[in-house]
Amino acid sequence: MSSSIGLTPDLVRYLAHVNPQEHPALARCRIETARMPNAQMQISAEQGAFMQVIARMLNAKRAFEVGVFTGYSATAVALTMKELNPIGAKLLACDVSEEWTIKARDYWREAQVDDAIELVIAPAAETLDARITAGEAGQYDLGFIDADKKGYDAYYERGLQLLRQGGVMLFDNVLWSGRVADPADTSPDTSALRALAQKAKADARVHAAMTSIGDGVLICVKR
Repeated sequence: MSSSIGLTPDLVRYLAHVNPQEHPALARCRIETARMPNAQMQISAEQGAFMQVIARMLNAKRAFEVGVFTGYSATAVALTMKELNPIGAKLLACDVSEEWTIKARDYWREAQVDDAIELVIAPAAETLDARITAGEAGQYDLGFIDADKKGYDAYYERGLQLLRQGGVMLFDNVLWSGRVADPADTSPDTSALRALAQKAKADARVHAAMTSIGDGVLICVKR
């Protein structure tokens, strides 16, 4: 089962006990995904709860996600958005995998949020560019990026255009299981994550902070 970096099994169980109860569709997604190859790609339950609180703080009505996998994060955010905005809540979900997102669609139907999620199977940069061209810049409340690390900078720039002032963009895996702190690791993915962290820190367009939730989440608030 996916859990936040450095947490013991006892702490994971404690968080599950004190956090709001998962929707049955989220619980099924988490349990079933844990048995699949690449299960580590799924966000933790406590990260899902954190994202739901962020969506609630923003009164989010429109969101985008890059990297869907089996749909836990999209389900969690869409549940909150639809509760807050029963009419008009919409999450743009970007992925390139039919194999994984077929599973996600099943959980979305169970959670009754499938009508609030628009899945686009295509390279995410192309999808985001198309939405910017269509006049959707400045219209999104929340973004979540959990995809190819070398593409994070491209998603950062496009995401900032799509976000409204005060909107929030979250980047997953920014601690990279601790590899970002290892100077000997100069792999392209690790280097891209380090570069993004430094860019966000120095970027006058955002307020940014990194947390150790999940595998590290970078929070960027558009100024």
